[in-house]
Amino acid sequence: MSVPTLIFVGGFLGAGKTTLILRAASLLRDKGTRVAVITNDQDRSLVDSRLAEAQNVETREVAGGCFCCRFSDLIAAADALAAYQPAVIFAEPVGSCVDLSATILQPLKASFRDRYRLAPLTVLIDPEMAARVYADRADPDVSFLYRHQVAEADLTCASKIDRYPGCRELPVPIDFQVSALTGLGVGDWLAEVMDSSRVVGAHLLDVDYQRYAAAEASLGWLNLHADVELAEPLSPAMLVGPLLEELDRMLTEAGVQIAHLKIFDQAASGYVKASVCANGEEPSPMGDLAASPERRHELVINLRAIGEPELLLALVRQASGAISGSIRERHARCFRPAAPQPEHHPSKNTVSFSRT
Repeated sequence: MSVPTLIFVGGFLGAGKTTLILRAASLLRDKGTRVAVITNDQDRSLVDSRLAEAQNVETREVAGGCFCCRFSDLIAAADALAAYQPAVIFAEPVGSCVDLSATILQPLKASFRDRYRLAPLTVLIDPEMAARVYADRADPDVSFLYRHQVAEADLTCASKIDRYPGCRELPVPIDFQVSALTGLGVGDWLAEVMDSSRVVGAHLLDVDYQRYAAAEASLGWLNLHADVELAEPLSPAMLVGPLLEELDRMLTEAGVQIAHLKIFDQAASGYVKASVCANGEEPSPMGDLAASPERRHELVINLRAIGEPELLLALVRQASGAISGSIRERHARCFRPAAPQPEHHPSKNTVSFSRT
């Protein structure tokens, strides 16, 4: 049996990585191809994992740190999928992670060639965010992370072209333009990563890890997972929509800059996921928007923002506490990401790399 193709899809918070992966997974499954997904975050209780599971995609989660710092967990997650026999495994790194080529791709190339076929590293680019970064209108820490992600891409995809037709002119090369919502361009990108002659991990960065740690730590990180028992039945859409709007309003009034806010809600009748990548942005909903009202819901909120973690948690609890009914938290944690400590890196001499 041939080894599975491992496809890493990177990019900054809110670029649309999960949506692209799930659209690509749908295309492959329509052709009879077995597909799996590995999600990644600094903490557990992920909207991305719940969304993939809701679409019946075989999913494993690497939590508690980025893939580079949890490389052994990444391999364990990929190996655990062997019983499912996927032909393709999509892996989605944390949206603030950089230096993937040196810390993930090179160790995989050096030691796991016989177990996985590696696709070129895709970095997804939100045209609106990219325009702010390259016009020096973005937060300096966000800009540092964003520029490094784009610099190490083997290929780049401009996302959300349903919102930005034709893609605005950007000072970076764009290999593909895709809309995960409509499917436009996804097949072309998928064909390239599945059968590409590009060198995998061709761009190795010289990353200042002190600066990198400071940039990541500028973001407050919040994950909340709760069971909700409503006083009156609501559809998932009618729970998520007002909650997202209220959270956006409260964060804006508190002077907190949203990097990515996403909410997933599931009831017996269906699920809805909605997100925004900036204060006041029109949300992008997906799922069963016409699902019937229910009393019992499972709610997951992930927030990445420039603000104090304690404030983020207080505001999220205040907004969700306004829901008419009872809320039982399964998990709630807010923090700033710890300094990255990759398991494998050229400077640690754990693996010998050539800079090609």
